[in-house]
Amino acid sequence: MKSTDRPQIKIGREAHPPDSPACAYGWGRALVVALLLFAAVPSHAGIRPAPAKFSRDLQRRVDENGMVTVIVQHRQMPSDAHLRTLRGRGATVKSKFHTIGAVMMRVPVSMLAELANDPNVTYITPDREINTTANPESEEFATAVEADVAASQYGLTGTGIGVAVIDSGISCFTDLRDSSGVYRVVYSQGFLPNNPRAEDYYGHGTHVAGLLGGTGVSSGTANGYPAVYAGMAPNVNLIDLRALDANGSGTDSGVIAAIEAAITLKSTYNIRVINLSLGRPVFESYTLDPVDQAVEAAWKAGIVVVAAAGNEGRYAATDGFGTIGVPGNDPAVITVGATVTMGTASRVDDAIASYSSKGPTPIDHIVKPDLVAPGNHIVSLLDGGSTLATDYPQFDLYSSNGTAQYFVLSGTSMATPLVSGAVALMLQQNPALTPDQVKARLMATAWKGFGMFTQSTADINGAVYSNEYDIFTYGAGYLDVNAALGNTQLAPGLALSPTAVFHSSNDTVTITNTTPDSAFAGSSVVWGTSVVWGTSVVWGTSVIEGSSVAWGATSVVWGTTSDSGFSVVWGTSVTADSAQSALGVGDPGDN
Repeated sequence: MKSTDRPQIKIGREAHPPDSPACAYGWGRALVVALLLFAAVPSHAGIRPAPAKFSRDLQRRVDENGMVTVIVQHRQMPSDAHLRTLRGRGATVKSKFHTIGAVMMRVPVSMLAELANDPNVTYITPDREINTTANPESEEFATAVEADVAASQYGLTGTGIGVAVIDSGISCFTDLRDSSGVYRVVYSQGFLPNNPRAEDYYGHGTHVAGLLGGTGVSSGTANGYPAVYAGMAPNVNLIDLRALDANGSGTDSGVIAAIEAAITLKSTYNIRVINLSLGRPVFESYTLDPVDQAVEAAWKAGIVVVAAAGNEGRYAATDGFGTIGVPGNDPAVITVGATVTMGTASRVDDAIASYSSKGPTPIDHIVKPDLVAPGNHIVSLLDGGSTLATDYPQFDLYSSNGTAQYFVLSGTSMATPLVSGAVALMLQQNPALTPDQVKARLMATAWKGFGMFTQSTADINGAVYSNEYDIFTYGAGYLDVNAALGNTQLAPGLALSPTAVFHSSNDTVTITNTTPDSAFAGSSVVWGTSVVWGTSVVWGTSVIEGSSVAWGATSVVWGTTSDSGFSVVWGTSVTADSAQSALGVGDPGDN
């Protein structure tokens, strides 16, 4: 995925029609950009009365006419009569999001105080922009995550499982048809204002779809390519929910609407997974953020949500720590970081990508990512008329006959669909698995053979980045599909990612269970002592290579205030303009 310096959800420009009239019409590039932890926000005349209900960036979204588009969350969905009253006072109601009890409306700034003083209103945020988390470059990923072994041993292809891809759309390709020629994108809908069509003008969503469910039938030596570029679950059904435009951008409201559609369509298309290769910076706690509330609604509805960690790992002020974006900051979802395969089939030499965002999450300090998967120089489908294809032809992958149907991208956007595909295989094998059981099993079986330290080198400028393999960098470990399919343990309760807690008395950080809110029924998995992990901790031992970085409930996981970025992550500083050091458009990743 790629990052930008604006808090938005992004995709591409209107560029082309779908390649086939038989194709159904269908979020995107590189995820997080600037990250705000505890920024003080100047007060606005219309925002002073009840600041606890206002997001800190709200005043920056007021336009020259004194209007602002907001998402207002309520305890109970307001009545039509109440909304008519607001309309009479100058509000324009745009959308209702019943799953999170929210209404998107455009209001005069003078109305904000009235909304905040309404006891039924819980929180007000602007309709923020969201972006993709990918970058314009092979199939070493299949071996690295043991997907090839899993395919031969279990024969699973994702058949019957529906995966909702909320991205820039999916264009029609032979690789997305089944053996009978039937197009496996079974439903398409757009959620962009005044553009309900689902074509992929940006090219990111199609690339993601190929990694998730492409057959690779157009690749291989028979077609002049050195390898077969198949996805993780090559017979999965895809539900194309387009929330990003031709520049890889979208909005909170568009993504929330797409998530609601996935929940509504769950039974119709057996939607068991949502793939979110997109994101934006964190502005408030996940308990208040409307996009986080939407992904939690999907999780509670029985849908596994897989989200990109983001591409802010090069942020110098914190060595990349504290740069996870929304919705990857939510403790319920599976948040995925990216690795570099080093161009080999073995995973032993693989390394964390320099741009892969690290935890803990801003504000809540949730331990993220949950696991990592290959995301650097990844080959998948090329949408020839898209923005990415037009702007970055150097990333096209040509066959020996001079044609290009595939291209290369890097980012946590690419790692995310590999995990989504693995989840589809798990659910085909055992449809009774709950989202929490899926997440716990993936984390428990993740490969934990990394060393202590590694270095990554950026392709674009040769900059060298040093990385330490702690739980804030690669979570529970490396996706291992074969181990996940061979595991039969069922986690009890919830599998919320744990919380890191700073102890000022001795400048240490420990891990504790994240307390579920009242909306989550049941108790959380005890990460430090649950029998699910076999040896008391998810890592399999109490320490990593003799260090003090452990997963247990009482072990110290970070050193002292002398650590780089400590005061920023745990204090009240602001990390802004991180896009200048993050993976960006045109950056091919790591070499």
